[in-house]
Parts: sequence; structure tokens; C-alpha cells
Amino acid sequence: MRRIPGAAVALAVLVAGAACRRGDDAGLIRASGHVEATEVRISTKVAGRLRSFELREGDPVAAGQLLAELDTTDLKLSLGQAHAERDQAAAELRLRLAGSRREDIAELVAQKASVEAELLAADRDLARMQGLLDKGSGTTKSRDDAQTHRDTTASRLEALEQAVARAKAGSRPEEIEASRARLAAMEARAAQLEQQLRDANVTSPVAGVVTEKVSEAGELLQVGSLLCVVTDLADPWLNVYVGEPDLGRIRLGQEAEVRSDDGQVRKGHVTFIASKAEFTPKNVQTRDERVKLVYKVKLGLENADGIFKPGMPAEARLRAAGAAR
Repeated sequence: MRRIPGAAVALAVLVAGAACRRGDDAGLIRASGHVEATEVRISTKVAGRLRSFELREGDPVAAGQLLAELDTTDLKLSLGQAHAERDQAAAELRLRLAGSRREDIAELVAQKASVEAELLAADRDLARMQGLLDKGSGTTKSRDDAQTHRDTTASRLEALEQAVARAKAGSRPEEIEASRARLAAMEARAAQLEQQLRDANVTSPVAGVVTEKVSEAGELLQVGSLLCVVTDLADPWLNVYVGEPDLGRIRLGQEAEVRSDDGQVRKGHVTFIASKAEFTPKNVQTRDERVKLVYKVKLGLENADGIFKPGMPAEARLRAAGAAR
């Protein structure tokens, strides 16, 4: 029987072991990247002096939690003026809708009756002066004065008749609509100021951690001034880049194993796969890697214990879809 040298046997074992490792790793995709998370930049919606802002960087915040308060003295004064103007516009509209008072109409009717009587007297005086002038005992000036008085009285009577008609008819539809429009404008102005008063109390739209504090109490802020940055650490993701040969072996929703640099392992799953290739990002160190075309893949991470933070490097391991373990 032919004996196989010991060195040959050892070599065969090493080759078989290497083949086994290649077979085990053939379905495993490794990719490195950096953790990212949603960052919300919280700014002011109104201008004013920052009265209270006690949070510090690293403090946790809940959704809807009060973060800061702005001084509202000027807003309250403006709101009081807007309420007064709104009440004035509302009173004007009610006055136009109610129309003239009965007492006012009665007064105009009485004035009209008085002028009617005066007009009758003016007609008689004019007739008398004309008769005297025809007989030669009157003067032309007296007749003309009587004519002028009669015409003036008739004009006054016509004006009073129109005034009585207007008083009985009330305001025109266009005047009422204009009053309604003024009231609506005043109500909108008051509502705007009330909303600004509410916006002076700045709340957090999301739950997270204060990762950057920009403003301090006492500062005079303009509209849109940045207060702080709140990062949602409960739902981070890992951005990794894979080559085209591995792209067909990854599926949306596929589970992954994500390992931090200190060896801690957490689960993740594929939430996004890019449809277009791009050059490897510049934060990849070697030039050979940077010039490759790769596809971006996002992995949603489980972060109940807060291990993953924005900018943190991590490695992802994915079992290729359909590959045997």
C-alpha cells in the first residue's frame, strides 16, 4: 500500500478547511458604513427675547415637551389693540344691519312736514308779490326775492324727502359687505396674534436627545432663529455601499447583523436600496475603494439601548437572499 507523506496530508487538510470557509462565507455580504439619524432643527416662529431655555446638550426630550419661552409683552399689547379694532368693526356691522332708529326717521319726517308748510307759505308770498307787480304797486326785486325763497325751500324739501327714503331703506348691500369684510380682517389679525402668542412657547415636534444648543436665555431672536437640534435616536439607520454583483442578493426587509467597533451586535433590516450606482463616498479611505461604482443600501437599526449614534462607524453582515447558512 502506498503511504501518503505527512506533509501532503497536512496540506490537504488546510486546503479542505479553506474551501469550507469559502463555502461558508460565499453567501455572506459584508459592508461598512456610518450611522445616521433624523435631526430636527427647532427654530422660532416669532421674534422676541428668549425668556427661558433651560435645556442642555444631551438632555432627552419628549414629543410635545416645552423647550423654550419667548417674551410676549409686545404681542399682548398688539393683541389688545386688535381686539378693540375687531369690536369696533363688529359694532359698525350691527349698526348697518339694524338700520336707522325710528326716532331718527320720525325727526326727519317732522322736518319734512315743517319744510312743506314753509313751501306753501313761500308759494303764497310769491303769488302775492307777482300780483302786486302786475298791478304796478310792487317791485321786481320783491317778486325775485320771493321766487328765490320759494325755490330754496323746494330744494330743502327734496333733500329731506331723499333723507327720509334713505333712513327707511337702511344701508346699501355694498356697505354691509364692506363692514363684513372689515370685521373679517380684524378677526384674522386677532387670530394671527393669538397664534403668535402660542408659538412663543416652543415645543419639540419629536422625541429624541438635544445634540446641539445654539441659543441662550436673554438673546433677542428673529423669526426663524435656530434654538437647538433634537436627534431622534430611537430610529437610526446605517448607510452602507455594496458592489453591483451583491446587489441582486439583497432584498428589502432582509435582516442584517450590525456590529459596532467595540464588538456589540444588534439586528437591522434593509429599508432602502438605491436604483442608481454612484462612486464610493470620499470617507472610504483607500483610493481603490473610492473609484468603484457602488449602490447605497440603508439598514434600519434596533436602538432601544441607544448604542448607535450619528456618525458612528459600524459593519453590516447580510446573508445573501437564497443562500444556505
